[in-house]
Amino acid sequence: MWGIVITGNHKVELQHFDDPTPGPGEVVVGIAASGMCGTDLHRFRAAPEAGPPIIAGHEPAGIVVAVGQGVSPLLARQGMRVMIHHYAGCTVCDDCRSGWTQMCSSGSMQLYGRDAHGSHAPFMKVPAYTLIPLDERLSFAAGAAIGCGTGTAWGALRRLQLTGTETIAIFGQGPVGASATMLAAAQGARVIAIDLEPERLAAATAFGAWATIDVRNDDAVAKILELTHGKGADLVLETSGNSAASAQSIRAAKPWGTICFVGVGAVVSFDVYGILRKQLTMMTSWTMSYQEQRACADFVVARGLDLDRLFTDRWSLDQAQQAYLAFDRRTGGKGVFVVN
Repeated sequence: MWGIVITGNHKVELQHFDDPTPGPGEVVVGIAASGMCGTDLHRFRAAPEAGPPIIAGHEPAGIVVAVGQGVSPLLARQGMRVMIHHYAGCTVCDDCRSGWTQMCSSGSMQLYGRDAHGSHAPFMKVPAYTLIPLDERLSFAAGAAIGCGTGTAWGALRRLQLTGTETIAIFGQGPVGASATMLAAAQGARVIAIDLEPERLAAATAFGAWATIDVRNDDAVAKILELTHGKGADLVLETSGNSAASAQSIRAAKPWGTICFVGVGAVVSFDVYGILRKQLTMMTSWTMSYQEQRACADFVVARGLDLDRLFTDRWSLDQAQQAYLAFDRRTGGKGVFVVN
């Protein structure tokens, strides 16, 4: 089979790999949709890494096509529509057993698409315990989105303990921020969406944002204070990974407000006394647990949310270089490889 390998220096390659065969406790999933994640761009832009080639992609959805020895039919069966929780761990430490495999305390955590072959290929081999059933009412693309981008937004909103009564400022309207706007609005929150791309701000409005701020024309903090009658936002979610936006996130929160950082890459310094005087709570959120990925999917189904609207670009595997160059411009929505 052919799989996409991110080689760095703004290049990817389609390389040939053997078709996977499941071992004990494993399954092979025929990939139907594999989402593109903003974290892929860090490796795409960086210098080439040493080591054997790894198939990229950690937002998989598809159909189980082969089941290894010892796999319970309650976990997997041929023909089953699935998402994949894109981490593998030791399965026995407290973190793994609680569903937070990415926090595996034994040090054996693997991230698919980085440490082990991912989903930008026709087939993907994973432990059966990583599978999450995909409801028939969700497309494979929606399942791929929930697998990381939308699931990351859901996990952050859960960390923020969103109740739906708050005003939440969401910095960045890329795939994670747009998902957060859709999910928070569906829960009843007043969403202030911040970005510098008109296309993304228009999408945020369509997804239910109460207000949008174009940072090319307005100071984000001043505008948030204006919209909240000088109070600031109850909750702030930073998804862009931009250092300036992260600093603004702190200033945009009201006294006793809560800020959650999700975007990767920012470096922020702050005056502790200023944080103290406002009694702010600051936290981070790293994707979501196995259980929360499933809860996110259940919420999307229950509220009838159309996650397919997040996708502005659909690609085939042989369009990989074009796809990543387009995604690197960060002007549109989410991209996905449509495979089998």
